[in-house]
Amino acid sequence: MTHWYYADAAGQRQGPIDADELRSRHARGELNPHTLVWRDGLADWQPLSSVATELALELPTAQPSDSLAADAFTGADADAALPQAWAAAGGDIVYAGFWRRAAASIIDSFLIGLATLPIVVPLGIAAGVFSIGHEEAGWVASLLLQVVVQGLSLLVTVTYFACFHASRLMASPGKLAVGIKVVRGDGRRLAPGRSIGRGFAYYLSFLTLYIGFLMAAFTQRKQGLHDLICDTVVVDRWAFTDTPQRQQRGLDTVTIVILSLYGLLLLLVMGLLAVALVAGLASGH
Repeated sequence: MTHWYYADAAGQRQGPIDADELRSRHARGELNPHTLVWRDGLADWQPLSSVATELALELPTAQPSDSLAADAFTGADADAALPQAWAAAGGDIVYAGFWRRAAASIIDSFLIGLATLPIVVPLGIAAGVFSIGHEEAGWVASLLLQVVVQGLSLLVTVTYFACFHASRLMASPGKLAVGIKVVRGDGRRLAPGRSIGRGFAYYLSFLTLYIGFLMAAFTQRKQGLHDLICDTVVVDRWAFTDTPQRQQRGLDTVTIVILSLYGLLLLLVMGLLAVALVAGLASGH
């Protein structure tokens, strides 16, 4: 007996079922011409319409409104349909661990800092110049500067992540460097609205004293607080593709290099602070 499998509207594998049951489910409207099916002997998942003759099915001309499954696997996401169904059928998915995400965040934070530097530095100089001779108003200028800097940082950060995560890359430069990407739970690309929302939710992880980021080390699918809020996951760049065997577990070379350099920088800063503290105590005596 031939066993058939199919991907439902949510991208989840269903089966095994025999050909008669597959025909019955099609007759009940559970399947449509776009539904992805597979059986032993097929090289890859195929739309039901391509095996209609084998199954003795008479399929009408498919309309975009046939079902949610048709919407999920047409248009801009058509090239991702088979990989998504492959993953739904039991393909391995490597979720990005905490340290790979940390390395990506370090890179992205550096790039965002560079993007805001040409504006922040002149503002700081202007505030310093204004405070000369205006000591009483100096604290007001300093406060306004902080508000502007924080607002600018928020705008740049949200725009940065929203644009990259909603693009065909599905990853910011930092994530690209360490070989990971942001997708929906079924592997689909983020819609612009969800990507913007994730950018704002990203700040909630800061406001929780970074606990939102640390959650990625303990949740089942390695999701941070912003991922849980927006129903997103961060996975290896080869997840939900037709070459899932290329996924990499553990730390990649770029992650190791970035984390090592960042660790050395922290040690250097801590060393300088320690020297300054000792010098200050010595001068006090």
